[in-house]
Amino acid sequence: MTALDVASYIIERTGSISAMKLQKLVYYCQAWSLAWTGAPLFSNRIEAWEKGPVVRDLYAAHRGHFEVDTVPGNAAALGSDARRIVDAVLKTYNAFSPDALSDLTHSEAPWTDARTDVTPGARSNAEITQRAMRSYYSWLAKQ
Repeated sequence: MTALDVASYIIERTGSISAMKLQKLVYYCQAWSLAWTGAPLFSNRIEAWEKGPVVRDLYAAHRGHFEVDTVPGNAAALGSDARRIVDAVLKTYNAFSPDALSDLTHSEAPWTDARTDVTPGARSNAEITQRAMRSYYSWLAKQ
């Protein structure tokens, strides 16, 4: 399973969605999968860009589009456990606007820690590691 498969499933569930919101939802799917199961949904790298977490492979698929209604992923690649995780994330986060999701990620340790050595507003390809996500969101789940 890839981030594009997860994105495809999200689009299947939500319909057309802003590119920024799709990126943040894919990020939260990965983060909560790591927290709840200890395992990632996908192996794609997540980077700490200025507007929040971004999967570069997904960005390449929707670059230049504000709204996204399709990506070259396969929603059917998600098994029932992965679908439950994505559905739970959508239930919690889909009501947020793209900017609110960006602001939320900016207040959380995985993104802020990845950008420790980056000037505010500067571009960065610093990785948000699976370890950082697992640690932070596992802690958050216990609160």
